[in-house]
Amino acid sequence: MKLERSWAERLKEEISLPYIRDLKLFLEKEKAQGALIYPPEPLIFHAFCQTPYECVKVVIVGQDPYHGAGQAHGLSFSVPCGIEKPPSLKNIFIELKEDARIDPPATGCLTPWARQGVLLLNATLTVRANAPRSHFGKGWEQFTDAVIRLLFKREDPLVFLLWGKSAQEKYHRIIQMGKGPHLVLMAAHPSPYSASSGFFGCRHFSKTNAFLQKWKKTSINWAIS
Repeated sequence: MKLERSWAERLKEEISLPYIRDLKLFLEKEKAQGALIYPPEPLIFHAFCQTPYECVKVVIVGQDPYHGAGQAHGLSFSVPCGIEKPPSLKNIFIELKEDARIDPPATGCLTPWARQGVLLLNATLTVRANAPRSHFGKGWEQFTDAVIRLLFKREDPLVFLLWGKSAQEKYHRIIQMGKGPHLVLMAAHPSPYSASSGFFGCRHFSKTNAFLQKWKKTSINWAIS
């Protein structure tokens, strides 16, 4: 598992800590016991490869990767081209339609967002097949906390979109540092179990672009062709 260069340089001390070694040992043990891990190892840090540190403008934080075959490819809420859109992603596109009048795309691949500066980050970066939250409490949360702290120290304004309980748990780390110039928006997870209880109607897409425009930054083109 290798981080993209700009992230590796800034997280050098973090990835040398003992818990990272323990996390690697845990994943090796899982595989040795026959567990199928998603996403495939080369894609675990895919979000960082698609959105280098200097390019980040928006951070969308989810829970953990999709746990079905072929779905997870290292970008939160995204699936590779040709894979059926999971219910959570369908709900994201429903909100996008209501908020920004953008029709749902044919594909569920969010790489175009990532390449515009949207870091698609899960609180936990791996999962056992068909077992959601199976890799919680193994060290990933500490690593993604470090990523968010690093970004929160930036002086240029960023947008943090925290969707669901696992993402919102990180909010307490953020507010302890002071909100600074950043915009932090929280909503329920877009899962069918919770979308109607606080995700639908959040208008995070238009709010994000209004904030970026306020700071003379290029807005995100949320349309995916």
